[in-house]
Amino acid sequence: MNIMMFHLMPYADLDLVEADKYPASWATIPNHLYDPQKGHLLYNRYLDELAYAETLGYDGVCVNEHHQTAYGIMPSPVVMAAALSQRIKRGRIAILGSALPLRGHPLTLAEEHSMIDNITGGRLISGFVRGIGAEYHSFGANPTTSLERFREAHDLIIRSWTDPGPFEYHSKHYHFEYVNVWPRPFQRPHPPIWIPSQGSRETVEFASHPSRKYTYLQTFSPITAVAKNLGLYRQLATEQGYTAAPSQLGWATPVYVGDTDESAFAECSQHYENFRNKFLGKMPLEMLMPPGYTSRESAKAIVAAKSAAHEHVDTRRANQLGMMTCGSVESVTERLVGYMRQIGFGNLLTMMQFGTLPADLTRRSMERFAEGVMPALRKAAREMQGDSALAA
Repeated sequence: MNIMMFHLMPYADLDLVEADKYPASWATIPNHLYDPQKGHLLYNRYLDELAYAETLGYDGVCVNEHHQTAYGIMPSPVVMAAALSQRIKRGRIAILGSALPLRGHPLTLAEEHSMIDNITGGRLISGFVRGIGAEYHSFGANPTTSLERFREAHDLIIRSWTDPGPFEYHSKHYHFEYVNVWPRPFQRPHPPIWIPSQGSRETVEFASHPSRKYTYLQTFSPITAVAKNLGLYRQLATEQGYTAAPSQLGWATPVYVGDTDESAFAECSQHYENFRNKFLGKMPLEMLMPPGYTSRESAKAIVAAKSAAHEHVDTRRANQLGMMTCGSVESVTERLVGYMRQIGFGNLLTMMQFGTLPADLTRRSMERFAEGVMPALRKAAREMQGDSALAA
């Protein structure tokens, strides 16, 4: 069982009353609501939290990319990974992920990821994403070409890491006379590739293809959607002639651990509901799923799975749906072990800070999780998955 700490790095000092005056918390929310003095403190607090995760025994840390939003102030996860490369001495550093279709020059990502991989001596995990719909508004990018740009950029980056350069690369959207990446990645043939998604069938098919067998991560979804899409990965793998290992399946989810069930809900509910209803929930459907961003079939499935998530969210209801996990050490352990036994994922990415959750509550929850929940999860994974649990 591979247990990592995921961080969105939200702008936790957002004036929620003022932000409510605007129709969305993405793209249109004015940046005068961001105070650089507070941002300075938050960035360093969040880096400290991720470094603390390593001292508590997490296997690694995860950062990601979002634009023009208080939901996550990491427009460049590579910058955060570079900072963490000087703090994280043992664990993996996962960039989950870089939005390939939003880049005019994907080779810059190939170079930057290679740099991090060299600096860390081969501890980078490269995550590739298309970016959520709102980012196409932020960048003025055409969502109808998102999927093909993603696949072309992916192919270019992988070839740049694996084929001797220089060579030419020409596709519909990218043309390079010289592909000759310096430095080459430390890991051979390249860093592990993880693919986070909200549940697009095209993404599951892409990740599970026998030529790739990438780790697929279901992100911030009700447990029914997690089971469905990780099950789809297994099904597609079987149909294509191989058995998916637990290390190829992952789940990213908010977690809060309190002294008791009641104290846990009392401490985190306001902050989790801010996260879901203020930071994430204020996104009109046309921003979440702009026309042409995904197929009609996948759009219907994602909207159906997310319908509960985009109503006004109550923490206890979210806990019941498996959209997050909150409670005492005993309750959180029982729930997460149960989900792991039911679904068989080998990667658990815990988001221990969310929304406006302050530093003291974040750290205490991290400590309770590491001391009480993590050992039980690892033990259950070994019993269920055997050697494959160690390979995750």
